[in-house]
Amino acid sequence: MKYKAIICDLDGTLLNEHHTISDETKETIRKVVNSGVKFIIATGRHHNDAKTFKEMLELESFLITSNGAKVHDYKNNEIISHNIPADLAKGLLNYTYSKHLHKNVYLNDEWIAESPLEEALLFHKESGFHHIIAPFKSLVGKEITKFFFICDNEEHIAELEQKLRADFHEGLNITLSLGSCLEVMREGVSKASAIEEVLKKEGIDLKDTIAFGDGLNDLEMLSTVGKGFIMGNGSPRLKALLPENEVIKSNAENGVAKKLQEIFL
Repeated sequence: MKYKAIICDLDGTLLNEHHTISDETKETIRKVVNSGVKFIIATGRHHNDAKTFKEMLELESFLITSNGAKVHDYKNNEIISHNIPADLAKGLLNYTYSKHLHKNVYLNDEWIAESPLEEALLFHKESGFHHIIAPFKSLVGKEITKFFFICDNEEHIAELEQKLRADFHEGLNITLSLGSCLEVMREGVSKASAIEEVLKKEGIDLKDTIAFGDGLNDLEMLSTVGKGFIMGNGSPRLKALLPENEVIKSNAENGVAKKLQEIFL
């Protein structure tokens, strides 16, 4: 079958262990795109960060970011925005969090954190995208694109996930991108929902697409496209939830490139 579009996550998927795109992957994508197949990035990253990788691949495509809360068109104009309403965001901004958590939000064009975290900046060395330091309470009254919480101790992240699900019954989509990162968007927002909107604009059916991902925030995407591939380094929970999906080589082994070569080249 000749697929018409490829949707791909960034961290842990398209990006290797050094948080960049390998030469093999760049060349493979160039050949596939030149054959007429669309390549669309769908990531939890901020659009000002993710567009660096779109430009690196010289893609003419839509860009899905913040787990589907934002979509930008070919010319990087925002065409879809699904922020968390200010009244609902207020509860999260005023919430009492564990001191072990690194707290962050995406707010329009900015990434705001309550405290610096140098390790997080390693993920953004290619783009140079940096956080601004400000207390959560100073953001009350504003719509928030996405909340995300980082902690090396996965037990603390799991505990936060349980608490937020118990305390916020409606209005939010709570998901894990990595075992160490919990992300919160508006209810109904996911990569899958954004993909459906983008594919309508492109005139492409879901059954004619494939997707690659590694985290639980890729669950809906990988289960709705024509064929979804899970990275070898992917979340064990994701693999358990999608037992019929093929597991491919890891991001460190250029798994996306290898599978694209097998399918298209």
